[in-house]
Amino acid sequence: MITLCSDPNCNLKANHKGAHSFIYKKAWTDLFNDDDINKIQKAGYCTPRGGAKGGYQNHVNRNSKVIIPYEKLPEVNLENYRDGYVIRIFPSQYFSSKHVVRDEFRNNNSIIVGENAFVLYRTYEDFETLPPLPDWSIRSILKFDETRQEYCIPSDNRSGNIIDCGHYLLRISNSGTNKKQNRFEGPAQGIFAPEYADANTNFLCQSVLAWLIIKTEDSPYNESDFEHLQAILAKHGLLNSPHYENDFIIHNGKTTCPLCQRVIKHSELNELISFEDEEGLENSTEQVGSTRSTKINLFHMVPLCYASLENIPTQVSWGHATCNTRLGQRQCFSYFDLQNIDIEVEIRESKKRRILGYTNAAKNFIRSENGDVWIRISKGDE
Repeated sequence: MITLCSDPNCNLKANHKGAHSFIYKKAWTDLFNDDDINKIQKAGYCTPRGGAKGGYQNHVNRNSKVIIPYEKLPEVNLENYRDGYVIRIFPSQYFSSKHVVRDEFRNNNSIIVGENAFVLYRTYEDFETLPPLPDWSIRSILKFDETRQEYCIPSDNRSGNIIDCGHYLLRISNSGTNKKQNRFEGPAQGIFAPEYADANTNFLCQSVLAWLIIKTEDSPYNESDFEHLQAILAKHGLLNSPHYENDFIIHNGKTTCPLCQRVIKHSELNELISFEDEEGLENSTEQVGSTRSTKINLFHMVPLCYASLENIPTQVSWGHATCNTRLGQRQCFSYFDLQNIDIEVEIRESKKRRILGYTNAAKNFIRSENGDVWIRISKGDE
């Protein structure tokens, strides 16, 4: 195996020329086909469904500025977002009545609309009954003018040296009996915060996913050709980590879906999904988001949330789109995980007790020793 630079923040070969670099995607792109390169690239993007109406950016890198909903502030650690954040506030949260700001925002130096916060209008009712303050303006992006040495060039994108200015966004749709036109004003403000990962973490997640592509069934790639990728994973404790087998991300040397534990074929990675043979998932095209979804998608072992950053290299894998849909916003537990929790599920047959498997503390996920899974899909009675 090749030797990497001794600098902990560099993943280039030892004795390399030039500056250090943590990110080195040529470790897989030099040998991957275009479809697989694109698959890895998309896994590094944020893709919130219906994000436009919330002012979210779509298909941009995870190491971008995030939007924090005002109501989620108590849950988040703002220091997690190294690439910046902005707070989204609804009119009903900011105003008590027309042009009357609620007490919690008066003289509040930590939340200032127009600086680190914006107000999002989504209905004509809010826009008319709780309108922007007279001196407010629509949010906009300004680029830095090197000649004038100030931010004064209007821009439609967030690349380069830019700042946000203005106070509110309009994402108002024409609905019901309302005959007014849609109003979509002001640029997207950032990404969905739970999908955030800094650039280095995002790179390591993509490195893991590249390695898992190499280890799929019928993979066209030879592991021995990817010495640099293996060296990167080894340097960061991700090449032979026990979590792969414990979580059924890899089993017997092959990439597997952590939920159903079936081996993933390389041909499935970019094959379009069909729900025809999926009992109980006839309406899943709405949940998956598009009939052009591939059979195999990015799979998070732990749901993405506001309280912590969960898009990390030990919690990403490939999994079936249908398994992702079934799992929903639940953690994917392995049999090993549930054994450690040690909550048995038993059934009685002819007055004899038999252990069916183990469950999690919430008792909404059961797995048997052979990998069968039961997921509670509604709260119901205990």
